[in-house]
Amino acid sequence: MPTEYAGGTTAQGTEAGNPDSNAPDNADEPARPRIGPLSAFMYATNNRPDVIDILRKARKQLPGDPAFGDPLSVSGPGGARAVARAADRLVGDSPSAAREIGFGALQVWQAALERLGRGKGTQEMTVMFTDLVSFSSWSLTAGDEATLDLLRKVARAIEPPIAERGGQVVKRMGDGVMAVFPSADRAVEAAIAARRNLADTTVGTYRPRMRIGLHTGSPREIGGDWLGVDVTIAARVMEAAGNGRMMISESTLAALEPETLADLGHTARPYRRSFFAAPLSGVPEDLRIYRISSS
Repeated sequence: MPTEYAGGTTAQGTEAGNPDSNAPDNADEPARPRIGPLSAFMYATNNRPDVIDILRKARKQLPGDPAFGDPLSVSGPGGARAVARAADRLVGDSPSAAREIGFGALQVWQAALERLGRGKGTQEMTVMFTDLVSFSSWSLTAGDEATLDLLRKVARAIEPPIAERGGQVVKRMGDGVMAVFPSADRAVEAAIAARRNLADTTVGTYRPRMRIGLHTGSPREIGGDWLGVDVTIAARVMEAAGNGRMMISESTLAALEPETLADLGHTARPYRRSFFAAPLSGVPEDLRIYRISSS
């Protein structure tokens, strides 16, 4: 009586390794399990675009971020994110019903953590942006070696003051950084210290000038990054700093202790945009900016 193989049949009692047998070429491979009708149905349903689309729409009605599971939301610290990363490795990044169901559950979990104050929140933070004035044009003529030398020196000048005052460098952007601080006072102290350190930095005859913008608000933390309109405002405040100045928004000035600037030997003066200067985009029309300068 014939015996069934994973890939064919052979006569009863015939050894798969016998060269005289009629066994198929792959007879010595492990037998593969058969896929039953139920498993086949579930596999097909898991990959049906219409089912995936329904589940995605359903996730929009659940608490939390319906985009949970994208690269922004599964990186960084946090229990839900750690589980999401593991789930992503197991199910892959291809669209599937199982993936949407799993991330939907994690989305609700993450939303619950936020309500308890353990996930993305609305705590007040001061956002700092920095960059070097005319860096791009200088680096084109200076060459790669000199450029890397400068960037290393700039990092050594500006990043320690940030860390020493409780700040966190969120990301480095070529010649600049984005950092966040839980205190406006610490952010201003770090900015002034960084500018002081940078004054002694040179590469050849080039002396870099740094512009800084600070804004205090409630950005959203997603996957170790900070996003939202308050981040945009901080970047625009830096743009207003022009040729190496330090600017802060009205909200940052209001968040400072009354004696902070005086103790640091600095003052805040209202910034008035030039009549010919282009308006700052992506910020409230009534945004007030102040220039920080030494007394």
